[in-house]
Amino acid sequence: MKKMIALLCSMVMVFGLLAGCGGSTSGTDTPAPTGSAPAETTSGTESEGTNYNIALITMDSIDQHWVTLNEGAQKAAQELGVTVTYMAPNTKDDAQQIEQVNNAVAAGCQAIIVAANGPDAITSALQEAVDAGVKIIYVDSPANMDAEATFSTDNEAAGKIAGETLLAELEAQGVTSGSIGIINTNAASDSTLKREAGFRSVFEGTDFTVLETQYGEGDAAKSQTIAENYITQGVVGIFGTNEGSTTGAGNAIKAAGEGAPICVGFDKSDAILGLIEDGYILATMAQNPDVMGYEAVKAAVQVLDGEDLGGKVVDTGVSVLTKDTLS
Repeated sequence: MKKMIALLCSMVMVFGLLAGCGGSTSGTDTPAPTGSAPAETTSGTESEGTNYNIALITMDSIDQHWVTLNEGAQKAAQELGVTVTYMAPNTKDDAQQIEQVNNAVAAGCQAIIVAANGPDAITSALQEAVDAGVKIIYVDSPANMDAEATFSTDNEAAGKIAGETLLAELEAQGVTSGSIGIINTNAASDSTLKREAGFRSVFEGTDFTVLETQYGEGDAAKSQTIAENYITQGVVGIFGTNEGSTTGAGNAIKAAGEGAPICVGFDKSDAILGLIEDGYILATMAQNPDVMGYEAVKAAVQVLDGEDLGGKVVDTGVSVLTKDTLS
């Protein structure tokens, strides 16, 4: 009889953990992201007092960009008295991200904040979530379907700034022609494709040739190999479209030594900042992921409280970080 009571108690505890959005944050095969802030529930004053359950699903749990975005989200959650559960694959993978969306719906989350890895791949899962009554908010990279609101960088404009920064430095060094390589994450991510488009637009009508884009999946090691191949081809510049791409390019330039190309990139991490300070990366376009996460949670609460945000798109800004601005 005692064994039966103990078994029943254990079952009650398991079902209690799965209620709401407090179940597994990483699916059945993906470990919870190391270093991510735990979901917190506090009493807030700005919402109607309901402890909403909100899922935050980023492209992966590795890049500092996503860790910082989650920190902003958790700050807003604490202030507003809601629960934000960070659910991220351990690598950029459409199937894993779709699984996270399905997990969030099954766990009873009322809203999902998501950075879409593939804008088309994830749409069916998101539509099923909407059909189940879940509100969708985008951060960083939207999918190809409507949402309540989007908080992201104006990526095409920021990519153009990156191109202008590289072009100005090339001209300052007396370089007026040559090949330029681009390291992107993949051929599907909306945010990095727009950065690439903005970057390419700067070199139209010049004597520079922007080579065919190579894809490193945001992995620094893969991106370094791509950059090394570009350097072998004699490129005069390299553009990395995200944290891993930029870090890999900077590491390749560091290893190449004298005569290496000029690198500009995207995102901010300790590794990237170190490469800038040491002169291996000229500049990086630093986004504000903490603002994305913070504002997205505020928007989710507003929507769940009944407010119509009309699908608004908010540019969260970008700053150009160079050795001079860091000193």
